[in-house]
Amino acid sequence: MPSTSPAAARSQHGRSVVFVDGVRTPFGRARKDGLYAHTRADDLAVRTVRELLRRHPQLPPERVDDVALAATTQQGDQGLTLGRTVAMLAGLPPTVPGFAIDRMCAGAMTAVTTTSAAIGVGAQDVTIAGGVEHMGHHPMGFDAEPNPRFLAERLVAPDALNMGVTAENLHDRFPELTKERADAYGVASQERYAAALASGRIEPDLVPVALRDPERGWGLATADEPPRPGTTLAAVADLPTPFRPGGRVTAATSAPLTDGAASCLLAAEDVAEELGLPVRMRLVSFAYAGVEPEVMGLGPVPATR
Repeated sequence: MPSTSPAAARSQHGRSVVFVDGVRTPFGRARKDGLYAHTRADDLAVRTVRELLRRHPQLPPERVDDVALAATTQQGDQGLTLGRTVAMLAGLPPTVPGFAIDRMCAGAMTAVTTTSAAIGVGAQDVTIAGGVEHMGHHPMGFDAEPNPRFLAERLVAPDALNMGVTAENLHDRFPELTKERADAYGVASQERYAAALASGRIEPDLVPVALRDPERGWGLATADEPPRPGTTLAAVADLPTPFRPGGRVTAATSAPLTDGAASCLLAAEDVAEELGLPVRMRLVSFAYAGVEPEVMGLGPVPATR
């Protein structure tokens, strides 16, 4: 049989999907005196969607085909089908649908790939995808009730849902991943953030958020709260290991508890060209993979394979 041309091969995989733009709120620390202690989670997401529309006035709002927003704890100000409610609050026409999605840490990524797939098969042209997590209002796992069969039938270990414990388990499984290496990586991460901030690579993606505190009055969030500039190896070497006595995981090598939201604008490449939207990236492929729950941090490895 004759060989398939590159153009024909591409067409068999659907339309090219592009990333037009992405924005996020500054991230706040999830605590009672944190940046967003008195700000609603859905309002954070609304701010990002409005910013995308403001940055791209050439996009008619009615051309947005769907809004997908992720949240792990879908209750309170993170409940009520976030994609739909945020779309309405952001000023999109009532004809624009929306939905909520949950894949824990990969939720917003799944919002992106799910709507990208719809674009790829021609079901949609333009979507907004993202996520929000207000851990100050909704601590991870709060009010969750895992099925007792998970333990009774020994499907998972009792601590399988504790991210710090699974990180310790990864250290066990891979002895070459020493505490010293992890500490060095954590310090380097702080240094890289500081360098990116100094060179002007952080602020362009941030959208300021108006704040209201009953004691301090009005304010404006313009910068991330969790980073700790000036962190050194000496400073983190003797930090407590809260997940295991004598362990290797500390606050310096753990994800902070954070409040914030992010959204991006996706489109079929031909539609982006039609509307005059910029193209910053193209989707090549995506994959998800399951792993043993007690080492869930390993998940990205088989996904990339």
